[in-house]
Amino acid sequence: MAHLSVNINKIALLRNSRGSNFPNLLEVAQDCEIFGAEGITVHPRPDQRHVRFDDIAPLKALTKTEFNIEGNPSWDFMQLVLENAPHQCTLVPDAVQALTSDNGWDTIKHASFLKEIISELHSKGIRVSIFVNADEKMVEGAKAVGAERIEFYTGPYAKQFTENPEAAIAPYIAASKVANDIGIGINAGHDLNLHNLKYFKKQIPELLEVSIGHALVVDSIYYGLHNTIQMYLNCLK
Repeated sequence: MAHLSVNINKIALLRNSRGSNFPNLLEVAQDCEIFGAEGITVHPRPDQRHVRFDDIAPLKALTKTEFNIEGNPSWDFMQLVLENAPHQCTLVPDAVQALTSDNGWDTIKHASFLKEIISELHSKGIRVSIFVNADEKMVEGAKAVGAERIEFYTGPYAKQFTENPEAAIAPYIAASKVANDIGIGINAGHDLNLHNLKYFKKQIPELLEVSIGHALVVDSIYYGLHNTIQMYLNCLK
């Protein structure tokens, strides 16, 4: 069974909108774990519109499952990650002004940079996952620079899923075969939801972890956080 890591960025966004501590981010993270989540993911962006830099240390101290920090490895981000040593760091090539993650790394073009960053993270015992498109060459490049895992950018899959599930999943199946052959673990995230997650997991049985935030938070408005987490876990069985 693949693990469900709940991305709590949208909870932080809701909190920040009123300039107070309601909802309490730490309480929500703790409740997610109590309700069955097997990890907590955060993506501290440069403008800190979601999770803020000062949230990280308290979350690291609180989290009892896997703590995953994702983001673009700028100097500030790297200092934050190295100081707090999460279980996993997911490297995402977001532009500063990006609304959300919308592309994976070119692991060949940026190989030297990624090797240097990964070496720093490994010095603190941090497992590294690289956000990539469903491209066999990018998967091979992620292995070559020393990452233990890839995280598939599943936005294109989600966009095409409703009209043609088989075509939507095809490049991920091909890229997953390469990942399995060369021995790199598979994570996935972005626009996965209750409609498309089960099919993705069935077609990619080696999937280790999914990181889901926006859809899960939206679903929790209707179903409640506890029920929603259970529904996502059922999709991964």
